[in-house]
Amino acid sequence: MTRSAKSTLNSSIKIDVLIPAIEKDLGTLPYVIDSIRKQVKHPVGKIMVVSPPSKRIQALCRRKNCTFINEKRVLPITKKDIRYQTKRTNRSGWLLQQLLKLAGGNLTKQRYYLVIDADTILIRPHVFLVNGKTVFYCRNWSRPEYFRTYKKLLGTKPTASRSFVAHYMLFDKSKLSRLKRKIEARHKTRWYWAIIKKTNKQSYAGFSEFETYGNFVKAHYPGHLVVRSSLNKSFSSSKPASLTRKRIIRLAQKYRSISFHKRGWYIRRMGVRK
Repeated sequence: MTRSAKSTLNSSIKIDVLIPAIEKDLGTLPYVIDSIRKQVKHPVGKIMVVSPPSKRIQALCRRKNCTFINEKRVLPITKKDIRYQTKRTNRSGWLLQQLLKLAGGNLTKQRYYLVIDADTILIRPHVFLVNGKTVFYCRNWSRPEYFRTYKKLLGTKPTASRSFVAHYMLFDKSKLSRLKRKIEARHKTRWYWAIIKKTNKQSYAGFSEFETYGNFVKAHYPGHLVVRSSLNKSFSSSKPASLTRKRIIRLAQKYRSISFHKRGWYIRRMGVRK
C-alpha cells in the first residue's frame, strides 16, 4: 500500500469527541461510544457526553471511560431561554443541542473536535482529515429553511450542491471561531442569541449547525475540504442490540453509518442517504 493510500485510512492528528445526549438516548449511546473507538482512525482523546444532570448518563460515562459534562457549563443559556414552540411540539431542546455542539470548542484543547449525534453508530472506518483537508460526509437533500437561516445569519446564500447534514462532523476551532465572529459582527450580539433570533420558530426544523458550518467552510476555505457520500441507513423501530454482528458486517458493505431515529416523518423523507 502506498503512503498516500495509508493517509486516507489513518490520521496522526489527535481529536476529541463531543456527543450531546439526554436519557432517551441511553439505548443507543453505548453503541455510539464503542463505534467511535473502533471506527474513528485518529488518536481519540476525550469522549465528552454533554447532557442535563443525569445519574444514568453519568454512570454510563464512568463505565465507558468518558467525560460527563453538565450542559449548563457549556453555554450561559438553557432550554427555557430559547422558546421554540411550533404547532406540533416544543423544539427548544433540539435547537439547544445544536448550540452546544457549536460551543464545544470551549471544552477541548485540541484544534479539532468531532461531534456525533447520540443515535448514530459508525460501522465503517472513518478519517476526518486527509492531507490537511477536512473530510465532510454529505447527503443529497436538505431543508430550504436551513439555507434561509444561513442567509439571515451571514448575508449570503450557501453555495454547496450537497447537504452537510449527516449526523456527525469534524469542527476546526479556528474556522468555527471565524464563523461566530462574522455572525456577531453582523448582528451585534452573541452568536447563539443571533441564531435563536433568526431561526424561524414556525418551522419544525429552522436551523442546522452542520449545514451552517459546512457551507461557511466551503465559501471561505474552498480548498480545505473533501466531500464524501454519507451512506447512512436509518432505522425507525429496530434497536442496536437487535443487530447481529453478521448483519452489521453486511450493512457495512453498503453504508458507513446507521441511525436509530425516533421520528417517523424523518425516516419516510430520507430513505437512504447517498
